[in-house]
Amino acid sequence: MLQHSPVALRAGFNISREVRMRKVASLAVLMLAMVILFSGCATRDWVRDLLGKKEVEIGERVDKVSGRVDEQGVQVKTLEGGLGDVRGRSDAALAKADGAFAKADGVDSRLSRLWGNRHKRKIADSMDVYFGFDQAELSDGTQTALLGLVKELQSNPGTTVELGGFTDPKGSRDYNYQLSQRRVDAVRRFLIEQGVEITRILSVGLGPLADRNVPDDKKRRVTVRLMVDQD
Repeated sequence: MLQHSPVALRAGFNISREVRMRKVASLAVLMLAMVILFSGCATRDWVRDLLGKKEVEIGERVDKVSGRVDEQGVQVKTLEGGLGDVRGRSDAALAKADGAFAKADGVDSRLSRLWGNRHKRKIADSMDVYFGFDQAELSDGTQTALLGLVKELQSNPGTTVELGGFTDPKGSRDYNYQLSQRRVDAVRRFLIEQGVEITRILSVGLGPLADRNVPDDKKRRVTVRLMVDQD
């Protein structure tokens, strides 16, 4: 029977334990490497998923912003078109205003000449147009009477007409001046509608008539005077 010495046995045991330790270490290194490998793969997948979601989210936001920009562009174009229409209308209105001012200047000059020559003319005829209390509308009878005056003016191109409006003293002075002007304007408007040139009419609202000898109902009137050149 073969006998082993204690030294030899101890040496063999040490070699065997060293081999086992190396195997265990190798296995541990392999497991660690696998863990790192799999965790690295998982981390890359998670990063890819996160980046993909962020790309989709950013893309949606960009689409929304682009849509809003397009809407704003459409609104701006619409506003530009509206401004173009407004400019065109404004230009047309200014052109009409210029024409109206030119006509008004001509009318003013003719009225100024008539007013300057008023003392060189004499009364050919006169009439009073009466109104109800606080009224400025022409009655049917008044319009009929004014038609006779229109015929006189049309038959005599050199004649003019002067209108003076009055009220009774009731009410405030400012209101009565406005009322007397409305009454004058009513007569003046009727004459113009019947074909009398505006430049042949001089009119003014004179407010309340202060003559105490005249009844109030006779103060609510427009005095109409047909004027001709003095000989």
